Amino acid sequence: MVEFRIDRRSGIATYMQIVQQTKQALRLGLLAPGDRLPTAREVVAATAINPNTVLKAYRELEREGLVEPRPGLGTFVRRSLARPGAGADSPLRGELAAWVGRARAAGLDREDVAALMASVVDESFAAPATGTATAPAPRTPARSPEGNA
Repeated sequence: MVEFRIDRRSGIATYMQIVQQTKQALRLGLLAPGDRLPTAREVVAATAINPNTVLKAYRELEREGLVEPRPGLGTFVRRSLARPGAGADSPLRGELAAWVGRARAAGLDREDVAALMASVVDESFAAPATGTATAPAPRTPARSPEGNA
C-alpha cells in the first residue's frame, strides 16, 4: 500500500501531491490494478490533512480513469501507468541511483540534483526522439510595442 508524504512548504496543493504520488506509484509498478488505496481515514491519520482533500484527490484520479470507488470497500486501482524498464527494480533506476550518489559525493544538494535533472529531462524531451539532447535556444528579452524591453 502507498504511504503519502505531504510537504506543506512545497507550494503544491495537498490534493495534487496525493495525485502525483499515486501516479508515481503507478508508474513505478508499486501499485497495480486491483490494489486498494488507503482510505481517507487512513490518510488523515497518517498525514493530519482534511478528509475532503483526500476525497478530492481520489475524485481527480477517478476522473482520469486510474481508480474506481467501490462503495463499502474502498478505492481501487483500475489501470497501471507502468512501462517496461521504468519499474522500481529497473536497471535504469540503478544507474540513476549511482549517478545521484556521485552527484552527492561531488557536493550537490537535493535542489542542485533536481535542477540538473529537470534541465536534462526538459532538453531531452524537447529534442526529436533521436537519443541525443540539444541545447535550449537562448532566451531573448520581450520587447514592448514602443521598442523598449
